[in-house]
Amino acid sequence: MANPGKLIIFSAPSGAGKTTLVRHLLEIPALNLAFSVSATSRPMRSYEVDGKDYFFITAEEFSKKIKNHEFLEWEEVYSDQYYGTLKSEVDGLLKAGKNVIFDIDVEGGMNLKKIYGNEALAIFVKPPSIKHLEERLNTRSSEDEESLITRLEKAVSELEYAPQFDKVLLNDKLDKAKQDAEVFVSDFLGINLD
Repeated sequence: MANPGKLIIFSAPSGAGKTTLVRHLLEIPALNLAFSVSATSRPMRSYEVDGKDYFFITAEEFSKKIKNHEFLEWEEVYSDQYYGTLKSEVDGLLKAGKNVIFDIDVEGGMNLKKIYGNEALAIFVKPPSIKHLEERLNTRSSEDEESLITRLEKAVSELEYAPQFDKVLLNDKLDKAKQDAEVFVSDFLGINLD
């Protein structure tokens, strides 16, 4: 059986660009990464695929899984919108000898780091500014005014957690952020990408 891999945790306020960076890293075969698909009770967006972007389940199903201790971590991020990391998902990827990469909110990232300690690298993706974050969220067109305000308020508080992560990656210029992400991850995994 393959040795279990390590965990790479990407956390950020919504709209900071963590998903773009995670997708970039998944395209680098030498890193041997597999994406940990989270579960959520929020509605699926038009461009998302169940089982690829998230496991979309009802709030009732989510509650049942919480009671059955099926999550490594979970939280109610917004009212009636739950997100969580299924133990079975992570265990399966580790048993397959993969390094597991997470695209997860700030609190979830901190919780995973507490569980896995030195086996996990926690990276906080920092937007250049709150104004920049607001522009990115507006460009996304997936938020109504109330949702946008809620996400921006949450982002301001999440930025305070950045120093608690192993690495802080400023996503100011995308090419530079991708390069920094490659360096952080390859160094942690002990892989030479040259």
